[in-house]
Amino acid sequence: MVRKVLVLSLVIIAIHFRASAQSNKVESIGAFADASASESVRKALEPKGHRVVLADGNALCDIWLRASVPAGKTDAPGAVYNNIGESTLIGVITFPKQATDFRGQQIKQGSYTLRYALHPADGNHLGISPIRDFLLLIPVSVDQNADAQYKFDELVKMSAKTTGTNHPAVISLVAPEGKANAAAVTQNEHGHLVFSASVKSAGGADMPIAFVIKGQAEQ
Repeated sequence: MVRKVLVLSLVIIAIHFRASAQSNKVESIGAFADASASESVRKALEPKGHRVVLADGNALCDIWLRASVPAGKTDAPGAVYNNIGESTLIGVITFPKQATDFRGQQIKQGSYTLRYALHPADGNHLGISPIRDFLLLIPVSVDQNADAQYKFDELVKMSAKTTGTNHPAVISLVAPEGKANAAAVTQNEHGHLVFSASVKSAGGADMPIAFVIKGQAEQ
């Protein structure tokens, strides 16, 4: 009897550790301090960031959200984040090693600003994502003014420096589920790893935001 109880206990412990090892998580980290970023960008961010740690214990990326997102409006059909103006700086992301964007393009190790954009409503972008909302990645050494407003063509040209191609580096935003909550990482029905958190609007309200940090478009 004692032996059966001991074996059962060991099985339960093993299951517990296996489940713990398989879970991705978000850890709190300090301020963004990349020397290649401008003071304007650094000051625009929250004083603490979020580190996404994978089940294997390796860090996927570090994310710092903007402390206060300026009021904006987007009336474009298919847009979900219609309270954010196009080209608005949302935050900064750092990859400790080479990664890929939502289109499978290579992204070098380093830090990148995240600016809100809508993919063009044309035949070349059909089916990429259920919504048109994206974040474009721009090297922090290139994007120096947090409050700058760029035209779409300018954004594309700046973001293309991330990939070294003619196409910008993109991260797909996804529709947030429910109200704004603490930062978390989950896997959606497509197998994409999604980071979700809340950002403060200029009026002080919490605004939920979620985007794919690992995973690619199906086509």
